[in-house]
Amino acid sequence: MKFRDIYQNADRPVLSIELFPPKTAKGRAHLDRELAQLMQHPVGFVSVTYGAGGSTQANTLELVKAIRKRYEITTVPHFTCVGASRQSVREYVDRAMADGAENLVALRGDPPKGETSFKPAPDGFRYAYQLVAFLKEIYGDALSLAVAGYPEGHVETRDLALSVRHLKQKVDAGADLIITQLFYDNKDFFRFRDLAVKMGINVPIVPGILPVTKYSQINHITKLCGAKIPAELTRLLVAFPDGSPDQQMAGIAAAIDQAGELLENDVPGIHIFTLNNSFATSHMAAALGHYFE
Repeated sequence: MKFRDIYQNADRPVLSIELFPPKTAKGRAHLDRELAQLMQHPVGFVSVTYGAGGSTQANTLELVKAIRKRYEITTVPHFTCVGASRQSVREYVDRAMADGAENLVALRGDPPKGETSFKPAPDGFRYAYQLVAFLKEIYGDALSLAVAGYPEGHVETRDLALSVRHLKQKVDAGADLIITQLFYDNKDFFRFRDLAVKMGINVPIVPGILPVTKYSQINHITKLCGAKIPAELTRLLVAFPDGSPDQQMAGIAAAIDQAGELLENDVPGIHIFTLNNSFATSHMAAALGHYFE
């Protein structure tokens, strides 16, 4: 089912989850166990990322195909502009669609490690809206596209209004869905959503949530992507040993409260970044199940 149909036809908010392809057989066995737990919840679709610079593209498509076949669920590959020529874009998307994909998460991607600015590949794309426009030109309505939104502004564009104008370019180019980067202060999301609507963005805007189960790990991630952890939440989390069961439960409780407030304020769904672990997502889905079922 395409993104636009998933959200247009839903009579309740949509729960979706994000995974990444493991690099080892041990990692894949772990993910298979975790996925079996995740699929006990009313998941609307699964998205699958790939490694930096496209390092696990083949694994991504294999995992997308395997999940779709095993669970008969809409499963969506990601694609970034990093290192991608127009020909490699077509080869990747053709293979994905041949395996049954109807959707794609289309992203610019981050500069490769060690580089401070994004440089497009020869015959590639500098901006995500260019990738979206190219995909729509080639595949039309056969492919439904999601793009990224940044409630605190893009790490390279801290001006929120400018960041939203860039987002509108992606929507105007043909995106059907916006999934936001992680954030921990709902006021940032509501401000972002209000500005997006004011600028004429009329596709679903789905908040992306990453529960904190190990503060040091998530603090590192937020610094990389330009998000922040509010001081009050930080104080709550660092009161416990890093990664301890108490810290995990405090972080999950905060994520449940955050998602609950969002769901009470008319978001079309929640997208959970699972980091390939079911524990936090399962707790969230159980606590918030009345919204999704």
